[in-house]
Amino acid sequence: MEARYYKVTKIEGEYATITDEETGDEVFIALFLLPEGVDIGTRLKYEFLQYEII
Repeated sequence: MEARYYKVTKIEGEYATITDEETGDEVFIALFLLPEGVDIGTRLKYEFLQYEII
């Protein structure tokens, strides 16, 4: 599985919008699925079914 890179672009309540850095596609995701400490502007790597702050 190839790694994907995202940037947190919006946080609303318990949900975040993350944007794929390569394609620009937006994903609406629950915050509890993301690593602790994410904020707007945080870069994430998605690999092996988990997100990691980079």
